[in-house]
Amino acid sequence: MPRATNNPAARQRRKKILKAAKGYRLGKSRLYKTAKDQVEKSWAYAYRDRRTKKRNFRQLWVARINAACRPLGVSYSVFMNKLMEKNVNLNRKILADLAVHNPVAFEKLVKEVTA
Repeated sequence: MPRATNNPAARQRRKKILKAAKGYRLGKSRLYKTAKDQVEKSWAYAYRDRRTKKRNFRQLWVARINAACRPLGVSYSVFMNKLMEKNVNLNRKILADLAVHNPVAFEKLVKEVTA
């Protein structure tokens, strides 16, 4: 009886890793062992940064809202508190977009909420 190998599955596994490693520099795109190490590390970074991205965007929105509120004489925390008291259901993403692209409407909102 001939010796059975796992050749087709093993080749598919290696090809999958090398395909994922396309664009990496030097041996990381050509040598299986280093490519596998780098691809696993890359997947770990991608997983981590999908979560970090949410944090970064929230931080950006808060900074933009605060920057738009300050010249109107109100701080970010006071503004957000007033919004909640008045039951204005606008999230930070929308508020930041409003502050950047439509400052007149944002100013009206701040005046209405703080009045």
